[in-house]
Amino acid sequence: MNALRTAAEPTSLASDRQALPTSLEANPRLSQWLRLRADGVVEVRVGKVELGQGIVTALAQIAAEELDVAIDRIRMLAANTAESPDEGITSGSRSIEQSGAALRLACAEARARYLEAAATRLAINVASLTVEDGEIIASNGARTNYWQLADELRLDAEPSAGAKLKDAANYRCVGTPVQRLDLPDKIFGRPRYIHDLEPHRVLHGRVLRPASPSATLKAIDESAARSLAGVVAVVRNGSFVGVLAEREEVAVQALARLRERVSWMDQARLPDAAALAEWMSAQPAETTVVVECAAAPSSPVARTHRARYTRPYLAHASIGPSCALAQWDDDALRVWSHTQGIYNLRADLALALRVPVERICVTHVEGAGCYGHNGADDVALDAALLPRAAPGRPVKVQWTREDELTWSHLGPAMMVKLEADLDAAGELLAWRSELWSNGHTSRPGNAATPALLAAAYVNEPCMLPIAINPSLAAGGGAERNAIPLYDIPAVRVVSHRLLTMPLRTSALRSLGAFANVFAIESFIDELATQRGEDPIDYRLHRLGDSRARAVIEAAARRAGWYDWQRREGRGHGIGFAKYKNIGAYCAVIAEIEAEREIRVRRLVLAVDVGLVINPDGVANQIEGGAIQATSWTLKEAVRFDRERVTSGSWEMYPILRFSEVPAVEVEIAARPDARAAGAGEAAQGPTAAAIANAVFDALGVRVRDLPITPERIVAASEPTADVTGGNDAT
Repeated sequence: MNALRTAAEPTSLASDRQALPTSLEANPRLSQWLRLRADGVVEVRVGKVELGQGIVTALAQIAAEELDVAIDRIRMLAANTAESPDEGITSGSRSIEQSGAALRLACAEARARYLEAAATRLAINVASLTVEDGEIIASNGARTNYWQLADELRLDAEPSAGAKLKDAANYRCVGTPVQRLDLPDKIFGRPRYIHDLEPHRVLHGRVLRPASPSATLKAIDESAARSLAGVVAVVRNGSFVGVLAEREEVAVQALARLRERVSWMDQARLPDAAALAEWMSAQPAETTVVVECAAAPSSPVARTHRARYTRPYLAHASIGPSCALAQWDDDALRVWSHTQGIYNLRADLALALRVPVERICVTHVEGAGCYGHNGADDVALDAALLPRAAPGRPVKVQWTREDELTWSHLGPAMMVKLEADLDAAGELLAWRSELWSNGHTSRPGNAATPALLAAAYVNEPCMLPIAINPSLAAGGGAERNAIPLYDIPAVRVVSHRLLTMPLRTSALRSLGAFANVFAIESFIDELATQRGEDPIDYRLHRLGDSRARAVIEAAARRAGWYDWQRREGRGHGIGFAKYKNIGAYCAVIAEIEAEREIRVRRLVLAVDVGLVINPDGVANQIEGGAIQATSWTLKEAVRFDRERVTSGSWEMYPILRFSEVPAVEVEIAARPDARAAGAGEAAQGPTAAAIANAVFDALGVRVRDLPITPERIVAASEPTADVTGGNDAT
């Protein structure tokens, strides 16, 4: 796609001297980001990685737009620690905000430098030059291009932060539904995933998992496994045991023989799953007041409404279990991983293996789906530990479905207690929230000890760090979206981060926002019902944010909210949030039917993500998030006994089937002059709340404990005491 603009074109989106974006400030050499080749190709390196969210395509659009070249000239190179900028973790729906902003300015700087070089070569004023698909054209007809200047102009320099950014009104590529760059390979089954890698002389590895997270190895008989033809080595390092074989099926057979001949020392350490909420509230915790703003009540408190909401531990449940490759050559280690943070993984590998970080290179290769911190980093350490028994040969380690569902990090269970003081007319006077949860990140690179699973089982084991919460400035963890966006005179939010972690927890899509928005938006519906007010009208009357109101109104209009025809067993509900209270706005209307189970028939979503880079990509992210949230809301819960996670199969951990997927409609607000905000996690919480509110609309039953199963509906039908008279306090 060709793009055209003049060299001196002004912009409404940048001053003459803007501050550098965070990622560019941390990686200030332009050559770290891009290289223009003499053959007409633009190589782009970023530190963010493709997880199936389409970010590589969106970033390619940004580069093509600012350089004024066709997008098919852009080559997005795989991120690796030897050459790529360090942009931390690909998470939190911040790739466009962080990497996109940095790449945009880097490309604008590169364009400006090439124009200066062209002006010198053509002996003409730079203001008279235009660029069209890399061709630099002077007003007198003289011309050159990026490719002719590529060999003489180096980008090994820092940006000046003074380059003019293109005005959104002149975008040709950004804002259009460009075909995803990664999809053709995936659609036609061409090798692209890490699971497809089969380097020369590759060995296949498998790892023997303990009987439970707290188990240590007591004894093992390796002879039967070693006797199999094709077994190269059985590796034992403390309680870590693995096998190497020439063929994958031999590795699987050897692992089965090891499993039959091993004994563990174990003790029960997991909580009682049937009393999880009570267990959470009784644990030692780090307590933080997230926000407290008091106001004198405008009228006396007539009553206080209370409710408690919970969500269970959730698994990532990636369709493709985690996989990694590693190879030792002398003292140097190369790792291929579908990690979300190549530099963070490298740091923890160095800690776990006790080697200098400079001797490790991590290269990103796409995996088959990722919704947060799954097993990708853990399997990378598995892969790095095994090839020391076969120096010079690459080793591929593939986790099983059971490994992925039972040993990968889990999204933390959460409990949220809400209270609202109301006057005699049912008007909100004060809001209090208290939540309990493990921390929401145990990602590598953030602690003095490695956060990788196998590090806890080797000869000199490391205690795995307790999960923490990102700072509120970075979006928060358990407290993400815990502050209601509605106009409420007095608000107090308190977070309790558990200091015990019997089940490993870390980042799962939307972090604490899923539970918090589910709780807040369910609670708001309860207040609307008590007041006898339509749920959408109730929200609109208490929202001063015009963009928030706009997405709710758009969803209501598209869904035909006010024209809904009530029928027995059918219901509709609304959910709304502004992700992290600083990101994308999303309103969801769910239409459900109560049969033997709850079936979500239709989801209508309206979103405002500010500047839209690729509308098709935004719609895909919102659709995917809504469908996954539907699965979480209706089906998913990790099962465990007092020793181990027991939901190691799809039968024990069911997810939404294709036959159960609702019709999903997405309406995107056009705001080209607004800051771009990520779309990947905006739909999670609002979808859960919309479904729960629709269930209440259909059945008159308020389910506050996820997932919303037939058993939970029956349990919720029993009367509870949620409303008390008087001026009650937390």
